[in-house]
Order: sequence, then structure tokens, then C-alpha cells
Amino acid sequence: MNESAVFQDSRVAAPDSGDPPTIGVLALQGDVREHVAALDLCGAEPVLVRRPAELAAVDALVLPGGESTAISKLLEIFELLEPLRARLRDGMPAFGSCAGMILLADEVLDTRPDARHLSGIDMTVRRNAFGRQVDSFETDLDFAGLEGGPMRAVFIRAPWVERAGDGVEVLARVPGGPAAGRIVAVRQGSVLATAFHPEVTGDHRVHRMFVDLVRAR
Repeated sequence: MNESAVFQDSRVAAPDSGDPPTIGVLALQGDVREHVAALDLCGAEPVLVRRPAELAAVDALVLPGGESTAISKLLEIFELLEPLRARLRDGMPAFGSCAGMILLADEVLDTRPDARHLSGIDMTVRRNAFGRQVDSFETDLDFAGLEGGPMRAVFIRAPWVERAGDGVEVLARVPGGPAAGRIVAVRQGSVLATAFHPEVTGDHRVHRMFVDLVRAR
């Protein structure tokens, strides 16, 4: 990642008063630590989730970037797949970045036949849509609902959304280049997903949006 993308974000509002929401971070594989730090700075109480009992105790869950097929296998091994699907059906707020977006999809293209997904958002996602690791890139995105101007987005072997259902709000699209117009951030109800990694840049406005969404629940 280009070092210029790492900056201290002064645009995140101070944490709200009152009891902080308890937000789990799925800690099976991927960039767990970065999400924990961002949630803490946004006024939540982050906890690691590896077991069904830990999932049952949180108000919401973050699914981090990583390797989506590996995480899906680990969800089965740790007996989290069906409990997580059930909590999403019951309305638990969730946020997935990159691999987390893939896991939250209703349908996934270009993935392994044994991969599992959670059907948290009515969308079809194409895995590794932008190419391999060497095709990773950064760009500035206009993100609906965020004040403070465009945000720097880091795409690492990222997916994009091929189809967004009628109830899905499109929050951001690629602004230019060969992938111009591709959907890279969405929300359906209390479930949010980004194809990029807002946890690695220091700009925590997406995490703040999610924490506010959890508080509203």
C-alpha cells in the first residue's frame, strides 16, 4: 500500500456518550486488528468473535478482509456458519470489507464450489473482480452519506458488486478507468459492505457510520 494513503483522520466525530455498543470482529483470518482499532476510536467496544457464544453476546459484527474461501471454511470448522446466518436473518447489524463483502453476498461469482456465503445482502458479488494481488490499487471515492469529501479507498484483490437488489442502496462506485461505474459499497438495512479496506487508511468515517447504525438499532 502507498504510504501516502496512511493518515490521521480528524474528521471522525468524538464518541457518543452513554454505553458503547459491543461490536464483534470475526477473528478467524484477515485484518482483524485494524478493525478493532477503528471501532475503538469510533466509540464502540470491540471484541473478538471465534465461538458461537461470543457471537451471541455482541450487538453487531464486522467481517474483515482476508481470504473469503478460507474464512468460509473456518466458519464451518468453528461452528459459526449457521449461528451467523441466523443472527443476520434476525436483523443483527453487520459490516463486511473486501472478503467480508463476499461473505455477505447472496450470490458469489468466480469462487470455489465448496465456498459458503451468508446471504446478508441481496447482491451478486464477483470475487477478485479487479484482478490479482499485483492489480491492487488506490483511488478517491465519493461515498454517499459521508461528510468531509471523497475518501481514499484501498483495493486489494477486491470484489465488485455485479447486481444489487431492489432493497440495496448503492453507496459508492469506481469513478474512472476500465472499471468505471462498478459498485464497491452498498447497504441493505443494517448491513453494510465495502469492496475496499477502510480499516487500513486511518479514515474511519465508514466505521463511524456503522457504529452510528448500530446505536440506532
